[in-house]
Amino acid sequence: MASDKRKLKVIGVGLAAVVALTACAPAGYNAADYGNAAQPASNNVAATPDATGTAEPEADPTAESTAPAAPSGGGEANKAEISDEVATTELNARKVARMGTTVQDEDGFVLYRFDEDEDSPAKSNCNGDCAKVWPPALTGNGEPKLDGVDESLVGTVTRADGTKQLTLKGWPLYRYIGDKKAGQWKGQNVGGKWFVIQPNGTKNLTCLPAVSKPVAPPADAAGEAEKDSDSGSDISY
Repeated sequence: MASDKRKLKVIGVGLAAVVALTACAPAGYNAADYGNAAQPASNNVAATPDATGTAEPEADPTAESTAPAAPSGGGEANKAEISDEVATTELNARKVARMGTTVQDEDGFVLYRFDEDEDSPAKSNCNGDCAKVWPPALTGNGEPKLDGVDESLVGTVTRADGTKQLTLKGWPLYRYIGDKKAGQWKGQNVGGKWFVIQPNGTKNLTCLPAVSKPVAPPADAAGEAEKDSDSGSDISY
């Protein structure tokens, strides 16, 4: 009898784990799209610096405003301009199913932060192919319209090409080309370095899929074939 009880207990724990994974997984969950597994963030927070598993943390009213980083160099490169079509004009705090609070742009796309960037002072280390997969949230001369995001936490950083990128509490903001429609967050935990950002600048770890590789960068204008996202173990973005 005791043995049977232990078996039932094990089965119960397993079912609970399945329910937890299902609750965490994004709507329309596909294992191949989300790193083959989804698990509660509490199992992984310790391995991730500056992490929080709280879906809706309050912004710290005492947080210091993030000053824009100094330009990386002089000359014409720092006078780069962008068109209105590629500028990020809004930062909105929005909830999405199974993830909780996110920051989204004017088109409803979820924004991310990168562990290899720097926040004090702000610096983007995502360039080249990385920026093709993770397009930076660029800004021109105007300031983004904010909804649910503290103005004192929003700043800019000058990228290597001279363009200005929006930051949140010092962290540069990005979209992910793997997200094909508004509200998706397939970039969560890609490479173990990319995370959905919350309105206070911290990572949203409410749902943390297993580490997965990024999608391949788009083909260039010369028609170069896209790289297989599973073929390059040296991909670091």
